[in-house]
Amino acid sequence: MNPFASVPSLNMQGQYNSPNTHKYSVILPTYNERKNLPIVVWLLANVFREHELAWEVIVVDDASPDGTQEVAMELAKVYGEDKIVLKPRPGKLGLGTAYIHGLDFCTGDFVIIMDADFSHHPKFIPQFIRLQQAYNLDIVTGTRYRSTPTPSLSGTRPGGVHGWDFKRKLVSRGANFLAATVLNPGVSDLTGSFRLYRLPVLRHIITLTQSRGYVFQMEMMVRARALGYTVGEVPITFVDRIFGESKLGADEVVGYLKGVWSLFTSV
Repeated sequence: MNPFASVPSLNMQGQYNSPNTHKYSVILPTYNERKNLPIVVWLLANVFREHELAWEVIVVDDASPDGTQEVAMELAKVYGEDKIVLKPRPGKLGLGTAYIHGLDFCTGDFVIIMDADFSHHPKFIPQFIRLQQAYNLDIVTGTRYRSTPTPSLSGTRPGGVHGWDFKRKLVSRGANFLAATVLNPGVSDLTGSFRLYRLPVLRHIITLTQSRGYVFQMEMMVRARALGYTVGEVPITFVDRIFGESKLGADEVVGYLKGVWSLFTSV
């Protein structure tokens, strides 16, 4: 035990709270997320308020026909237009370009990317921030496939997936195994999309990233490692979307395989 961390020692030293002065921008790409968006925004607001963190949510909506934009505008009235920032696009232009578009409007010095379908629970964000601050990391990514954080961090639980059938779990595991074997990126969950970036780091990597679909997340990690950025992992529980349907289809699977090969030959 560290003698300087004992209760008597801390009492003699004095205990001082160092407030987190950073601002966290969350980019939420949306398409037909009218039912999910109010839930995830409410959870995000609660997490940031509880931990006294400065925050904003950038909603990048791709012309959803279900009224997602109207819901976002109502949420801006509730939480404030400085907290909920709607930046729509004229159509479905891809996940990667949604993040690029959202970056233009971020005012924070850290950026969190996550899904708006409630697959990623905001309760893990404080753990991302703790790990980043403990080791001064450039990137922290959520992982479904580790039981402990890397580097080490106390107070976490093993990652996992809920709501998927065996076939989908097998496909996801296989995709990550293939990429890890071929590309050796040093992270356990390449296809995950719940991450914390330093703003300048994300801007740098995203300018080099060529993929714009589901391969985008994988390429970001591979390029981050190649550029020498530090990456940590926090176990998360991934829950299948509550409302709506998955947007992952056969074209994305084929694109993923092509993406692995492209990265293997070019990075």
